[in-house]
Amino acid sequence: MSKKRNARHWDAPQLHGDHPRPVTRRQFVSQGFMSGAAYTLGAGALGIFSAPRNAMALSGDLASQLATPCNITDGAGKIPFICFDLAGGANIAGSNALIGQQGGQSDFLSTSGYEKMGLPGDMVPGLQDASGADFANFDLGLGFHLDSAFRRGIMTSLTPGREANINGAVIPARSDNDTGNNPHNPMYGIATAGAKGSILTLAGSENTDSGGNSMLPAMLFDPELRPTKVDRPSDVVNLVDTGELVGILSENDATAVMESIYRISDQKMGAVNTQISTDAAIKQAVRCGYLKAADIAERFGATPIDPTVDPEIVADDGTGIFTTAEFMANDRNGSEFRKTASVMKLVMNGFAGAGCVEMGGYDYHGGARAEGEVKDERAGRCMGAVLEYAARLNKPVMMYVFSDGSLSSNGAIDNSTAGRGKGEWDSDNSSTAASFFLVYNPTRRPTIIGGTPEIQAVHQQIGAMDAGGSVMRAGSPVANNVNLLVNAVILNYMALHGEQANFGSLYQNPDGSNWNHGLGNAALQDSLTAFEPIVNGIISNPI
Repeated sequence: MSKKRNARHWDAPQLHGDHPRPVTRRQFVSQGFMSGAAYTLGAGALGIFSAPRNAMALSGDLASQLATPCNITDGAGKIPFICFDLAGGANIAGSNALIGQQGGQSDFLSTSGYEKMGLPGDMVPGLQDASGADFANFDLGLGFHLDSAFRRGIMTSLTPGREANINGAVIPARSDNDTGNNPHNPMYGIATAGAKGSILTLAGSENTDSGGNSMLPAMLFDPELRPTKVDRPSDVVNLVDTGELVGILSENDATAVMESIYRISDQKMGAVNTQISTDAAIKQAVRCGYLKAADIAERFGATPIDPTVDPEIVADDGTGIFTTAEFMANDRNGSEFRKTASVMKLVMNGFAGAGCVEMGGYDYHGGARAEGEVKDERAGRCMGAVLEYAARLNKPVMMYVFSDGSLSSNGAIDNSTAGRGKGEWDSDNSSTAASFFLVYNPTRRPTIIGGTPEIQAVHQQIGAMDAGGSVMRAGSPVANNVNLLVNAVILNYMALHGEQANFGSLYQNPDGSNWNHGLGNAALQDSLTAFEPIVNGIISNPI
């Protein structure tokens, strides 16, 4: 069954007859009128690999003069976290990440269930392609369809063999279509779980509380974490200004001058009474300002922070993740690659602890299947870049992918080259929605919980679809509640550190009591957790 459509540029804005004219920023992003941007959550990773810095580490005699140490830190030993927010309702389940019934990813759906997810009857999991390869592919640990556009993109960015140290889990869970009101964003929770950065706390593509397309759960909101915008290499560079002194003097001499300025200023402040009740706090803030200026000069005076000059990210000799032509292209590909590189440069080098890349235009139903394939493969390239960069730095990362709602196919086939003989996306459909995360560990593939393949299968797929391809709402507490989906992601992040037992007491109400996180007791939380801890795999390469 095939249909002819008028040709359109796939990155051109999407005009759907069943959608209102876009008015809000989120509608513009999801329908491709605006490109999505990126944000990083600065809760840092550098401290995983080095002792936390403080004033004493900078200059021992300076720290002894402070009653309260300054907050100069590289982190608290947490795994870097990067998420992708695909605005508009992207396909995640079935045609990309495999999805199954209650027995896990390999407990396959019916043929009609997979058809709903865009797979024709001759391409469903359980069958093989013309070369004899199974359509259910587990090269990345987590199962993907052999011809998944996400998988194609990820494998393009990865150096062959990297996939052996990757594993993941998929979470069938409904969320509303075409809206930024889904509280999908887990970043505040990741920060509260202990991730720290050495430059900033939270940064985002937009001047919103979440910094991205989807909202954050209201109970996680902390005004101190409100994001700063970062969506391109120049934003990364502008986060750090070492001043002209570093250009005139060497890094060490510039640091020594700034420390001397601190000492002189501290002596003068000691002789002054501001007549203000917060006199001590004011003086402490001034002292810390001088110390942090010296710390910036020492830390970044000779260390390039610009992702465009990192040869692991951009190089033309075949060694970079992106070529210069790809990276600098004046099109959507180049924009998304630069955005992803900006986030991963900050997060994976410990300047920020977690980050999120918002990508727009994923409301791609009503058009040729080829459009979705091209955009999904582009997203996969960016996901693979994060995993590849982590591998090159010999550091772990947890990468989470989500979207606002999803979509379904009516069985019409796009037989164009880019359409690949798959079902066209016909309409929005929240019942087919899902999220997934992948974890890279430098020392070994992360281990799924469970002593048997059957137990491991239900930890790798948290929840289930029914045979017809709809989320089973009774299969998991997160299946029909986006707030609880976010809580489950935070729980899994903590579990990678062996800290899941602290989840219940992590967040508190204003009166000091623990909030009702909705994930039940320890036994239920264990059923929502995918991996054994990998903490022993992240300390082996200190920097």
